Amino acid sequence: MSSIVLRSRTISNNFSSKIISQRGLCSGVVSSSSDPSKGTTISSQSILSDQSTPPPLAPEVAPQVSGGKIWSFVKYGLIAGVTGTTGYAGYLSYICPNTMKKLGMKKYGGLLYSAAMTVLAKALESYLDLRRLVEEHLLEYTEPTSDKLLPDLHPLEQHVFTLVLDLNETLLYTDWKRERGWRTFKRPGVDAFLEHLAKFYEIVVYSDQMNMYVDPVCERLDTKHCIRYRLSRGATNYQDGKHYRDLSKLNRDPAKILYVSAHAFDSSLQPENCVPIKPYKLETDDTALLDLIPFLEYVARNSPADIRQVLQSYERKDITKEFLERSKEYQRRVQEQKQQGRLWRR
Repeated sequence: MSSIVLRSRTISNNFSSKIISQRGLCSGVVSSSSDPSKGTTISSQSILSDQSTPPPLAPEVAPQVSGGKIWSFVKYGLIAGVTGTTGYAGYLSYICPNTMKKLGMKKYGGLLYSAAMTVLAKALESYLDLRRLVEEHLLEYTEPTSDKLLPDLHPLEQHVFTLVLDLNETLLYTDWKRERGWRTFKRPGVDAFLEHLAKFYEIVVYSDQMNMYVDPVCERLDTKHCIRYRLSRGATNYQDGKHYRDLSKLNRDPAKILYVSAHAFDSSLQPENCVPIKPYKLETDDTALLDLIPFLEYVARNSPADIRQVLQSYERKDITKEFLERSKEYQRRVQEQKQQGRLWRR
């Protein structure tokens, strides 16, 4: 009995909850649809506010064609036309001569050919002129400043030999140190060497240094004016990065020129005129210049026809020692001849 009562109560409770939920739904629907004009008004206002008035249309502008583009088009068109015509005419003149005759363009082809050859000739001539100009400028730095570096020899001195001397490591030595800078040292015996040989030779200093160095050094070196002429770097011949002495430009007879240098064969273009000497490196017991005086005096007194043949006989040996040995041998032969003459007289 009690279970029946409980079931009836639960059923009644469920039924009452369903009725309440249905009422709530009905009231929600009625409240949402009770003022329909508000919803429609809001939606219409939002639509009106989103729609903005369109801007006025700009007037259409007709496209303008720039004059530069037209001119470039015409220019390139003319160039293409002239090039094509010239190429076609050249093709006909060289490939199809019979066709040229048939078309009556033989005269035109000849004119075109002559014009082309004239242009090529002018271009070649301009190139040669430019090349000649460049070579002339280069010669100013590579060739001696003149073909006659020395003035003409006096007529009464035509028999005199020319003694060409180098400066560095020959007559003097230049040294540099941090504490004192550059200093120049005279070689032992240089004063006696110059003073004695000035009686027999025309002495010329020929250096590869600048004249701003050569002139003041020679003025202090040669206080008695034994040196007649000074030649500096401007008188040298520049080849392969080195300055060479060109003895052929001295305006003197090559058969009467002697070039004395510590680097004679490496600094002259005429090795047949070279007289090598030991380089001077500040040795206190150096006597190379004084030892060379007998040979040079012998040459000046005997005046050989060609000094180059005399120097060639030494075969690049030490001339000082070789000359001393030859002198001793000559004296020995003279003594033998004298003794033989005495024996024959007896």
